[in-house]
Amino acid sequence: MATWIVAFISATGYGGVAALMAAESACIPLPSEVIMPFAGYLASTGRFSLALAATAGAVGCSLGSSAAYALGARGGRRLVERWGRFVLLRPEALERADRFFQRFGAPAVFVARLLPVIRTFIALPAGITRMRQLPFQLYTFLGSWPWCYALAYVGYRLGERWNADPRLRAVMHRFDAAILAALALGLGWFLWRHLRPQQP
Repeated sequence: MATWIVAFISATGYGGVAALMAAESACIPLPSEVIMPFAGYLASTGRFSLALAATAGAVGCSLGSSAAYALGARGGRRLVERWGRFVLLRPEALERADRFFQRFGAPAVFVARLLPVIRTFIALPAGITRMRQLPFQLYTFLGSWPWCYALAYVGYRLGERWNADPRLRAVMHRFDAAILAALALGLGWFLWRHLRPQQP
C-alpha cells in the first residue's frame, strides 16, 4: 500500500495528496502517516511547497469528511453497522468516535482531527447528530491542517537528511526487509480482525 501511495502522489501532485487524504477521511483505511510525510519529502526536493502540501491534505480531509458526514446523516448508525465491515469499519471504532463526540460536542470535530484513528471516523457521529455544516467544515479544516503540516514536516526533515547524509540512506536500506515483513503481518492481522465472522 505504501508503495502505491508514493507512486500515486508522484504522478498526481497536490491533487493526489488531496484525493488520498479525502479517502482517508471518508473512513477508507489509507494511512495519513504515509501520505503526508511523502508529500513533505517532495517539498524537501523542491517539487512541493510544505504549506501547500499541508493545505492540499486539509482540503482533502474536508472533502472526505463531508462524504462521511453525509453517510451518517442519511443512513445513520444502522447503515454503518450493517455495511461498515465491507470498508473494514467495525462497530467499536464508530462507538469510540461517538463517545468522543458526545463528550466534547461540536469542538470534538476539531480535537479529533488531531488524534490518530478517531480522526478518521469522527465525521460519522457528526452526521448522525446533524451537526451544523458551517462549524463542521470549519472545525474539520482547522483541525486537519496542523495534522497534515506536522506529518509533512517530518517527511521534509527526513528528506533533507536523506539527501545530505548517506549514512541515513544506508541504515534505512538495511531495514527494508523487516519493514516489509512488519507491514505484511500488520495488514494480515488487520484484515483478519476486521473480516472474521462475528461471534454470536
